[in-house]
Amino acid sequence: QVQLVESGGGLVQLGGSLRLSCAASGSGFSVYTMGWYHQAPGKQRELVATITVGGSTNYADSVKGRFTISRDNAKNTVYLQMNSLKPEDTAVYYCNARVAAPWVSDYWGQGTQVTVSS
Repeated sequence: QVQLVESGGGLVQLGGSLRLSCAASGSGFSVYTMGWYHQAPGKQRELVATITVGGSTNYADSVKGRFTISRDNAKNTVYLQMNSLKPEDTAVYYCNARVAAPWVSDYWGQGTQVTVSS
């Protein structure tokens, strides 16, 4: 069984930075695309950024130029560096990974709260 464990959320002031991490653990699996999504109260879960095994990235327009996604394939870990944070970035952030274990499925982390105060 594969588990995604997130860390790094918290409370930060307007313009501050946070770094989220998400590690996939288990045995006998391969991780493909990894990504981050967020969900604000009363809203649907939305894509923030994704990254392929080869390092190709995709970002939501609202975070381009402020957030950077990266990964360490040897550690099956994905990171999200969030700079110039705004109150509208406040949400629960979820890690996602497409994993073959052995069948291909999408796995989700438990979520980590990010709160940006003004």
